[in-house]
Amino acid sequence: QVQLVESGGGLVQAGGSLRLSCAASGRTFSSYAMAWFRQAPGKEREFVAGINWTGGRKYYADSVTGRFTISRDNAKNTVYLLLNSLKPEDTAVYYCAASSKGLTTWRHEYGFWGQGTQVTVSS
Repeated sequence: QVQLVESGGGLVQAGGSLRLSCAASGRTFSSYAMAWFRQAPGKEREFVAGINWTGGRKYYADSVTGRFTISRDNAKNTVYLLLNSLKPEDTAVYYCAASSKGLTTWRHEYGFWGQGTQVTVSS
């Protein structure tokens, strides 16, 4: 079992940056693949970025490649998402998720979810 709590969201102007954090409880955090998803109003929840348990493998959605960076610190039980060059279309609730089944972009493989943090990008 793992519990996830996101933080770091907020309101930012287009072109700005934010860093999201996801703090996990539980001693087995390092065994989980971690990911960030986002959901905009009226849209499906979509994969944004994921990282395997060692941090050596990362996936990104095409829409954020080159702008967002995912990382993790297993000693701190925390995963991060650095959001650079933000665009209004990045506005969404961002969710942290954990998977015991390995790194994947498929949201149904993630069994643990945080409550989400709102990111709003103004034009």
